[in-house]
Amino acid sequence: MAYRIERVNSLIRQEISDLIQHQAKDPRLGSLVSVTEVSTSADLKYARVFISGICNKEEREETISVLGAASGFLRNKLAHRLRLRHIPELDFRWDDSIEKGAHLLELIDRVTGDEDKK
Repeated sequence: MAYRIERVNSLIRQEISDLIQHQAKDPRLGSLVSVTEVSTSADLKYARVFISGICNKEEREETISVLGAASGFLRNKLAHRLRLRHIPELDFRWDDSIEKGAHLLELIDRVTGDEDKK
């Protein structure tokens, strides 16, 4: 069962990414928005879609609200593209793992830089 959920997650991630890049015509969506991960519930009724991009905090919030408003449109398009009995409800979340990773690398560089000076 877990393998099926992984396949569904991958399919949904690919299709939503394609839809955002080519079908969504909202100018509030930045061109550098990408879908990093999709996590679907075990019953395939709900899917968390993690979004990442290069923007500030206000643009992040606006991007999430725009995608939340477009979730019905995206879900309808997914229904036409995927052969699933039920298309999950989409919940968009911001993925800040890239920023956390960059911050962690910066901290490591500071620590190793301090040791090199000694």
